[in-house]
Amino acid sequence: MKTLFSLAVFFFFSVSLLAQDTLRIMHYNLLYYGVVTGWCNNSNNDPDDKNVHLRAILNEVKPDIFTVNEIAASEAVQNELMQNTLNVGGVNHYRKAMLRNQAGSDIVNMLYYDSRKLRLKKQYTAQNYLRDIDVYELYYYSNDLPMGDTAFVVCVVAHLKAGSSGSDADKRKVMAENSMRWLAPRFASENVLFMGDFNLYSGSEPAFQTMTSYNNPEISFIDPIGQGGEWNNNSFYAGIHTQSTNSSNDADGCKAGGGMDDRFDFILISDEVRFGTKKVRYVQNSYKAFGQDGQHFNGSIGSGNNGVVSALVAQALQQMSDHLPVILDVSVDKTLDVNEFSPQTFMAVIQPNPVANKLKLSYYVSGSARMQLRLMDIYGKVLNTFALQSQPGRNTFETDIQALRTGIYILQLVDDKGNKEVLRLIKSN
Repeated sequence: MKTLFSLAVFFFFSVSLLAQDTLRIMHYNLLYYGVVTGWCNNSNNDPDDKNVHLRAILNEVKPDIFTVNEIAASEAVQNELMQNTLNVGGVNHYRKAMLRNQAGSDIVNMLYYDSRKLRLKKQYTAQNYLRDIDVYELYYYSNDLPMGDTAFVVCVVAHLKAGSSGSDADKRKVMAENSMRWLAPRFASENVLFMGDFNLYSGSEPAFQTMTSYNNPEISFIDPIGQGGEWNNNSFYAGIHTQSTNSSNDADGCKAGGGMDDRFDFILISDEVRFGTKKVRYVQNSYKAFGQDGQHFNGSIGSGNNGVVSALVAQALQQMSDHLPVILDVSVDKTLDVNEFSPQTFMAVIQPNPVANKLKLSYYVSGSARMQLRLMDIYGKVLNTFALQSQPGRNTFETDIQALRTGIYILQLVDDKGNKEVLRLIKSN
């Protein structure tokens, strides 16, 4: 019986894969690629050396969409990156967006994409305060899809103001607000990825709250891993830190030192991407800070053993930039019918998590259902039960948990057919 069940599961996945394609998304701060400054120059940030390191990283990731910060505002430099790191070894299918630079910055954003799978429909500038925030509207391209019947992905690429002062945080907020205000009337209820080096020290920062809890709920974004918190110099978040790849001892004057202790780099997703309601769905557990094994807190990413990438790639990550790339996968349903199997039955997420006062849960069901939400301690004792009447599509539930003690709890979401999903809730002060 077990063999028959395994065969059935294998057949199910095989059939599903025939109807699916997966896109890998990668974002990376390239650290003054092609730009000479007083502290980053050809002796410590030479483009030829960077190309060697970047080729090693890209060969491992193989992105379908590759967005970057901190590349020179030069078509020649941007083409050089494409021809020397992406279109190499017989590969010639990567294309790039057009250079735009309304803010007149020395460093800009750029998007590269696999033209076998994607086409660039249009690009925009969402705002140009301090630096441009660029918007790239892509559509999925396949010979077996009817003309005009496809899936769209919108990539919003931002490099928010750096710095730890209150004034810097305020400027990040302005940039985020400008972008959300621009996006709301144009791409509400669409497949949108908001990515970039956000230079955030905490999930409580106004810029992050603007993006994840915007006053227009149609356009707010989700952290796919639900790890809002106090990221700065906090070992609890060692597994998701993206900056800095070098300790103070290893820094070369161009790269920031201090070791891995900040989460600056993100790919946030819209509800439509998380739930797959517009033909594109986030692949559960695919979000990663590439090369981050959680064992290099306050250290250099290439020091000693790295548990998730080879020594060659770890060294490339350390030498290429003072940031790690972030990656995730999305599935595109080529039949345009999103019935993808997911180990997370209801695609549920607690946002943000940890939670101080109000628990906010969102989840997805395909049809009307009577459900229960059980709040339990880590030993499985049920502390509270909530009855939920759920409607087809996205559902939300909120309740006050201020009275709970600080610690870890379990949420169990169960429908009237016995399907269930379990989540971890972290109660903070």
